[in-house]
Amino acid sequence: MGASDPLLRISGLHKSFSVDGRRLPVLVDCALEVGRGEVVAIVGRSGSGKSTLLNMIGLLDRADGGEHVFDGVDVTRLGEGRRARLRNTGVGFVFQTFHLLERRTALANVCVPMVLGGVPAVRRRAHGRRLLESVGLRDRVTSRPHQLSGGEQQRVALARALSMDPAMVLADEPTGALDGATSEQIMDQLLVQARTRGTAVVIVTHEPSVAAAADRRIAIEEGRTRPAE
Repeated sequence: MGASDPLLRISGLHKSFSVDGRRLPVLVDCALEVGRGEVVAIVGRSGSGKSTLLNMIGLLDRADGGEHVFDGVDVTRLGEGRRARLRNTGVGFVFQTFHLLERRTALANVCVPMVLGGVPAVRRRAHGRRLLESVGLRDRVTSRPHQLSGGEQQRVALARALSMDPAMVLADEPTGALDGATSEQIMDQLLVQARTRGTAVVIVTHEPSVAAAADRRIAIEEGRTRPAE
């Protein structure tokens, strides 16, 4: 795969769900390309299919049909085991509600993907500490989620998303539960990672200021993608 080729290429993607005995289309004909190091915002009304598309991109769910190539791999042909390995090594996730393990320290939360990836304990703890320091949490390594502010918890989640050095980070409303100043800090961190690591970032958001910080904006309407105005 050449350096100029997109990291992610999706076309003709469609997905429907069964509701009360009938099929409800959610994604109809989605197309999207994302380059390495590019920041793309996906915008649209609630129920337009934004999070469903993000789940498809992140290999959390399968589309009913269409093309989906990630880092040169046609993921539509992969079995569940290979999809899980690619998801663990190639994609990092940041969610609105953090999804941290309450009884684990910040460091232990950051290390979860590395445990699943078989990274030796000494290496994962050292890498986890470096990541926490990179997001401004050097002094919070042993803190548990209930001891952290919302912004600090989201920074732990961001460090966790980066722990396997993924090619892409997917963020689903990452600033939705945060105040304005903290939202700006989280966006700055995401942009820094994209610029310094060459990590692609795809953000689902309702917030105009977050979308405006992206390199490109894609709108979803009635299950179809188009460039946002």
